[in-house]
Amino acid sequence: MKQLPALVAVFGYLSLLTVGGGMAAFPEMKILTVEVHHWLTFPQLIHFYSVGQLSPGPNMMMVAAIGEWVAGPAGALAVVIAFFLPTALLTFAVGRAWSRLEQWPWRLSVQRGLAPVSIGLLLAGSITMAKGAMHGWLNGGIALVVFALLMTTRTNPALLILCSVAIGVVRYLGR
Repeated sequence: MKQLPALVAVFGYLSLLTVGGGMAAFPEMKILTVEVHHWLTFPQLIHFYSVGQLSPGPNMMMVAAIGEWVAGPAGALAVVIAFFLPTALLTFAVGRAWSRLEQWPWRLSVQRGLAPVSIGLLLAGSITMAKGAMHGWLNGGIALVVFALLMTTRTNPALLILCSVAIGVVRYLGR
């Protein structure tokens, strides 16, 4: 219970970094949850994120698992509220203002300026995750093949996930 204020502060702050999606906040989430507060190890954070990606619904619901890990059900609830409420309120306010600013001359410049920021944050999150998830040639090979297929074909990502799971199961059973 004594971790609740820190959880709320950390995840309230992280919610404001999710420009372009949850992966944008991943590098800072790693720093705060692993290095600063020591709530998780880096492999645990990657595990929570991966499970969140596979679960139905918003992929960032994985923050509830982190909150539960740290402070039980109260932590899960506190983290979900802290992570989603600030962003929801900000999105609502900006959306209302954005409609009123339709003729504003800076509107297009703001949109064009946010696109590269979003891509940069997403790329930083992806690189941070890759540093922790790439162990050995098999993982790297799977990542390269999946990337190549997604960039060059119209392969359904669900099929690639299932194939990757099958490779992992065969590898695990072969040990």
